[in-house]
Amino acid sequence: MTVIDLESYEDALATYDPVMGLEVHVELGTRTKMFCGCSTELKQDANSQTCPVCLGLPGALPVVNEIGVESAIKIGLALNCEIAEWCRFARKNYFYPDMPKNFQTSQYDEPIAFNGYLDVQLEDGEIFRVQIERAHMEEDTGKSTHVGGATGRIHGASHSLLDYNRAGIPLIEIVTKPIEGAGARAPEVAKAYVAELRELIKALGVSEARMEMGQMRCDVNLSLRPHGTEKFGTRSETKNVNSLRSVERAARFEIQRHAAVLNSGGTIVQETRHFHEEDGSTTAGRIKDNAEDYRYFPEPDLVPVAPARAWVEELRKGLPELPRLRRKRLKEEWGVNEHDMQSILNAGAVDLIVATTDEGAPSDQARKWWMGELARNANETGRSLDELPVTPAQVARVAELVTSGDLNDKLARQVLEGVLAGEGDPDTVVEKRGLKVVSDEGALGTAVDEAIAGNAAIADKIRGGKVAAAGALVGAVMKATRGQADAARVRELILEKLGVEG
Repeated sequence: MTVIDLESYEDALATYDPVMGLEVHVELGTRTKMFCGCSTELKQDANSQTCPVCLGLPGALPVVNEIGVESAIKIGLALNCEIAEWCRFARKNYFYPDMPKNFQTSQYDEPIAFNGYLDVQLEDGEIFRVQIERAHMEEDTGKSTHVGGATGRIHGASHSLLDYNRAGIPLIEIVTKPIEGAGARAPEVAKAYVAELRELIKALGVSEARMEMGQMRCDVNLSLRPHGTEKFGTRSETKNVNSLRSVERAARFEIQRHAAVLNSGGTIVQETRHFHEEDGSTTAGRIKDNAEDYRYFPEPDLVPVAPARAWVEELRKGLPELPRLRRKRLKEEWGVNEHDMQSILNAGAVDLIVATTDEGAPSDQARKWWMGELARNANETGRSLDELPVTPAQVARVAELVTSGDLNDKLARQVLEGVLAGEGDPDTVVEKRGLKVVSDEGALGTAVDEAIAGNAAIADKIRGGKVAAAGALVGAVMKATRGQADAARVRELILEKLGVEG
């Protein structure tokens, strides 16, 4: 890979102001494609979900997916956009092997939603408003697989395979207005915006928005301009960035790269860039076309879309509680501070905790297990929390067993370990591993007697008033019972038997 010179981040920001534009593509969760009845189900045999319409065969006529239009309106409303009373589709003409029609059915100068905004919260609690230019409907392309090369890209490949199952799947493209004034926090703003947008999309129920599966991806447009100037610099467009961390890294890298080119007297080329996860760098793709190069013209095979105002207002009334307001409410209900709430959000645990409390667990217990033992396991295994093989109902059952005294925290961790290992639900794991707390007073009394007898010197200290020394005897009992005793009850029994008040 070509080594790219970079300016230090601090020096770049000392000279230039970054201006960003973020284009986010969201793959809608409809059952059928945008303009035909083919299934959108994932992981099917290549080219098994195609028809004359999505293959662009002569004479095939498209029909608009009503749920796709409804989803677009919901997204527009949630982004505080105006919803067009009349809009239409256009043909965006360009050749690419995975686009069988040689044009993409999209929207150009007449989008369904426009002039909106999304308020995003940065890590220190600051609210930054991102202005939305438009949200428009379009279709996805197919998928190219380049075979025989070292990088998986077309350069160096011996041949390419084309799968058109994805061609025609409904997309909503959400385009921001130029994001100015973020300064050194521009990469953080980019990450926070995409994160907030993802939560909003999921809350609306129009897509799972799983970035790692390509259901949501971001193009990061970036340019620099010298401090005190108004004219935007030449932009680069880093394509198809598919994680929050990568959005931040791509913006930061491009700031440093642009600054290095400009400071050396060079010229920024308007081009697409490929992002590389392994080191956070970008490399050149192709020279970026301007809108006129796509030769847009109205799609003659589709009628205009004119959403009835009554329908739009009905959809507005049906919008769910939006993520930022929901987080504010939960923060107050749970009694957590801003830092802890941000940690929960970053871990992707909000919905899991809510679902666990819905199953009957106290919120503090739900937070404790998802943000503690389960977060640790997710981190160690390289998975997200929602990928762990444990359900909110199972976590709630573990919390119930702890509350009832059947388990202590140590045993509860072992139960979760068993659930994660596929040994069954919590009760099954408890039974198989014999993990219930020893609550039989006779058995506990015997264990306490043996601990006192085996540690006479410590027992004498306790009798002499050094009650803190009881911890050593509690430890001895817990060891003897393999951690299955109630530590608080053990301490009470020790002090009772030694005639000492706690």
